[in-house]
Amino acid sequence: MKRPFIQVFLILFLTSTSAIWAQTADPVPPFSWWNPTSATFPVLEGQAWPKGVRNFYDRLPGRAEGNVRTPVWNLSRQSAGLMLRFRSDAAQIKIRYVVEGRHALPHMPATGVSGLDLYARDSDGNWQWATAKYTFGDTIEYHFRNLKPNDNYHKRGREYRLYLPLYNSVKWLEIGVPENTQFSALPARTDKPLVIYGTSIAQGACASRPGMAWPTIVSRKLDHPLINLGFSGNGRLEPEILEMVAEIDARVFVLDCLPNLVVREDYPLAEVKTRILNAVRMLRKKHPTTPILLAEHAGYTDEAINPISGPRYAEPNEVLREAFSQLLGEGVKELYLISKKDFEQDIESMVDGTHPNDLGMMRYAEGYEKKLRTLLNEPKGTVSTTQPTIQMREPDNYDWDTRHREILRMNQENPPKVLMIGNSITHFWGGLPEGPHRRGADSWKAVFDPQNTRNLGYGWDRIENVLWRIYHGELDGYEANQIYVMIGTNNFHLNTDEEILTGWRMLIEAIRHRQPTATLTMTGVYPRRKEEKRVVALNQKLEALTREMGVKYLDAGKVLLKPDGTINETLFTDGLHPNADGYRLLSNQYNNR
Repeated sequence: MKRPFIQVFLILFLTSTSAIWAQTADPVPPFSWWNPTSATFPVLEGQAWPKGVRNFYDRLPGRAEGNVRTPVWNLSRQSAGLMLRFRSDAAQIKIRYVVEGRHALPHMPATGVSGLDLYARDSDGNWQWATAKYTFGDTIEYHFRNLKPNDNYHKRGREYRLYLPLYNSVKWLEIGVPENTQFSALPARTDKPLVIYGTSIAQGACASRPGMAWPTIVSRKLDHPLINLGFSGNGRLEPEILEMVAEIDARVFVLDCLPNLVVREDYPLAEVKTRILNAVRMLRKKHPTTPILLAEHAGYTDEAINPISGPRYAEPNEVLREAFSQLLGEGVKELYLISKKDFEQDIESMVDGTHPNDLGMMRYAEGYEKKLRTLLNEPKGTVSTTQPTIQMREPDNYDWDTRHREILRMNQENPPKVLMIGNSITHFWGGLPEGPHRRGADSWKAVFDPQNTRNLGYGWDRIENVLWRIYHGELDGYEANQIYVMIGTNNFHLNTDEEILTGWRMLIEAIRHRQPTATLTMTGVYPRRKEEKRVVALNQKLEALTREMGVKYLDAGKVLLKPDGTINETLFTDGLHPNADGYRLLSNQYNNR
C-alpha cells in the first residue's frame, strides 16, 4: 500500500533532522563515579559518632537503638544536617542515590524531604548556589549543568558542599563527574561543632531544600561544623538523648525543644521546667565552660485569629525564663537565652502556622547567627575587611585549607610561643609549617626558630581571611608570649584606608580576646612599589590605632626604603616580596625589640 505524500515527507524530515541533531549535539562524556562509603578517611560531616553508626548516613550511633524511644531512633536514621565536601573543576556534576522513605510530605516538597542541595565557594570565599535538573524515582538523580569550573585565579576548581536529605534515610549515594575532570573528596572538618538539639523545626521542616534549613544556614554563615539533632515531634529534653549530647565536645550547645513540650496534658509546666533544669545541669556537669543557649518558642503565626495558639507558646516561654533565672542564680556560667522576638516570625513566614517556610528559616538563622556571634565572640561587620571568610586565591603552590589544618595540628602538638601572622610576605620567609618558597630561611632560623615561632602567614591572605583563621582555632588552646601581625597589603585594591583600619580594629579585638596575656604588636604594612606614599599614610593611622587600643606598633618595613622614600629594588624579588637580603634586614627589626 502506498503511503500518502505527507507521511513520507514527515518520515524523511524527521529522519534527516535526527541525523543532523546526532551530528551537532554535544556528546555526553563518560562519567567517573565516587561512593563516599569507599573513602579511606572520614568524609561525612555532621555526625557526632562517625565510628559508632550502624548505617553510614545515620545520625545516632547503633548503641542508641533500644536506649532511646523508637520514634527517636527512626528519625535519627534521616540524614538532616549531614554534608559532604569535595573539590572539582567539572562543568557538570551528577548525583544518584536511593532513599528509604516516601519522597514528600503533605506540607513539605520532595526537594526538601528527599532532595539534595549543592553550594560552592568562589576563590574569595563567597557562597554560590547551584541549580539542578532532578528526577525522583526508585533512584533519585540530580544533574548540575553549566557550572563555571574556575574563577580567574587558578584552574584547580572550587570547593563544593553537598547537603543531604532532611527527612529521609539515604541507602546509597554516588557522585559523578566527567572522566576528563578533577574530583577530590575533602575530609570532614574536625573543629568543635555547633550542636543543635531540637524539634522538627531544627530538623528542617518545612524548608524547600536542605540548604535552607536554619541550622544549615547558620553553619554556612559561621562556617563551623554543625551536628543537627532535631527530631520531628520528639525533641523533648529526654535524659537518654541528653546523655548522648553531653558526649560531644561542642563549641556550643543549643537547646530548642519547647515546640514539642506545649501539650499541657502530657507536659505540665512544672515538668517542662524540671526538664530544662535537668538538661542544663547534665550538660554543665560534663562541660563546665561550654556555652549553652536556651531557645524560646518562636510562636505561631495564626495566634491573632486562633485564641488557643498564644498561651501554648507563651506559658512555656515564661517557664523557660524562670528556669534560666534560677540557673543563673545557682551560679551557672556561660548560659544564654534567645527570645521569641529574636526570630521575627510573622504571618508570611510559616507553612502551617508552626513550621517555617524558607523565609521563616532565614529569620530563624539570622536570629541565631546574631546571638551565636555574640556569645562566641565572633563579630561580623558590614565592610569586607570585617567579614571573616576563607580564600582559594592561591595558584598552584600551596593549599589554603591544608595549611590551616596543619597549623591546628602543630599548635596542639607543639604550642608556639611566638606567632608571625600575615600574608605571603610572612609565608615565604621561612619557619614551620614550610611554605612553597623560603626566601629568608637563614634569617628566620637565626631570629625566630630559637623562640619557638610559628609561621601563620598565608599567601594571598587579606584581613578578613586572618579574621576567619582566628575565629577557627589558630589562637586557641595555648598561651603565646609574642604575637606579630602584618596584614593588609592585599586589601589595597579593594578597600579604602578607613575600611582597612576598621578591619584592623576588629582583628586586634579578636586576638586580645583569645590571647589576653600575649604581647601583641601590629607591624606596619611593608612598602611596595608605586604604593609607598599610601603605605606611609596608612601606617600612621595604624600607629594611632595601636596607641588608642593599648597594643604595640612596629614599623619594620622602613628598612626597605631608600632615602627618597621609594623602595630599594635590590631588596625585593618583585616590588612586593623581599629577597633574602630584605628579610635579613627585617629580621633585625624584630630581633632588636
